[in-house]
Amino acid sequence: MNTEAEIYIDWRDYYELTKPRVVMLIVFTAIVGMFLAVPGWPDPVLLLFGTLGIGLASSSAAVFNHVLDHRIDILMMRTMGRPLPSGKLTERSALTFASVLCVIAMIVLWFLVNPLTAVLTFLSLIGYALIYTVFLKRATPQNIVIGGAAGAAPPVLGWAAVTNEVTSSALLLFLIIFVWTPPHFWALAIARKDDYAKVGIPMLPVTHGDDYTRLHILLYTILLIVITIVPYLTGMSGLIYLVTALVLGGIFLHHAIRMLRVPDDLELPMKTFKYSITYLGVLFAALLVDHYFLFQLSL
Repeated sequence: MNTEAEIYIDWRDYYELTKPRVVMLIVFTAIVGMFLAVPGWPDPVLLLFGTLGIGLASSSAAVFNHVLDHRIDILMMRTMGRPLPSGKLTERSALTFASVLCVIAMIVLWFLVNPLTAVLTFLSLIGYALIYTVFLKRATPQNIVIGGAAGAAPPVLGWAAVTNEVTSSALLLFLIIFVWTPPHFWALAIARKDDYAKVGIPMLPVTHGDDYTRLHILLYTILLIVITIVPYLTGMSGLIYLVTALVLGGIFLHHAIRMLRVPDDLELPMKTFKYSITYLGVLFAALLVDHYFLFQLSL
C-alpha cells in the first residue's frame, strides 16, 4: 500500500507532466480572449467551462509532448529530471493520463461551450503534440516558427468560446503570440544549444549558429513591436495598452540588441527568455485593463 508521501509524490509527478507554468500562461491568454470578445462581461458559464476545457486540453498536449520526447529528454541536462526520463512514471501511465485529460476537455468544450471551440482546441492539441513534436521539431530549423501556430491559438479559442465565431480581432491576438514565439524560444535555444545538438534537434542555433539566431531574434522583436501597435491603430485598444506595449517592446528590443552586440554574455539569452514570458503576460493584462477602461468610458 502506498504511503501518503508516495501518493503526494505521484500527484506532483503527474502535475509536472502538465507543464503547469506554461499552461497557466496559455489559459490566461485564452481568458483575455474571452473578455476582449464582448463589450461587457462574458457569460459566466461559458467563461468557466471554456477555461476548464482549454486548460485541460493544454495540459493533455503537454503530457503527450512529455511522452513523445521522453527518449531525448533522458539525454538533455534541462529535461533529464522530468518524471518520465527519471523513471518516476511510466510511458503507459502518462499516455493514459493525457488521453483522459483530452477526452474530458473535448466533452466539456463540445457539450458545455460549443462545437467550434472543441474542434479548434482539438486541432491545436494535435498541432502541438503531434505535428510539432513528432515532425516539425526534428525536420527543420524553422520548427518553432511553423509550430508556433498551435501555441498562438489560445486567445482565438477563448474568443470562440464566448462568441461561437472567429473574427479578425481574434486573429490579431493570434498573430501577436505567433510572432512572439520565435524570439522567445530561440533565446532558450541559444542557452541550451549543446543539449539540442546532442540529441539531433535542428534548432536554429545548432544549424545556423548563434550570431544568425541573435540577428533573427532582433528582427522578430522589431516585427513584434510593430504588430503590437495594431490593436491601438484598429481601435481595439486605447492608450493604456499602447503605452504598455511600447515600453514592454522597448525593453524586449534592448535585450535583443544586447544579445547581438554582447555575444560573450552567456547569461543574457536566458534572461531574455525569462523576460519574454513576463512580456507576454503583462501585454495581455494591459489589453484586458484597457478593454474595460474603454468599456467604462462608453457607458
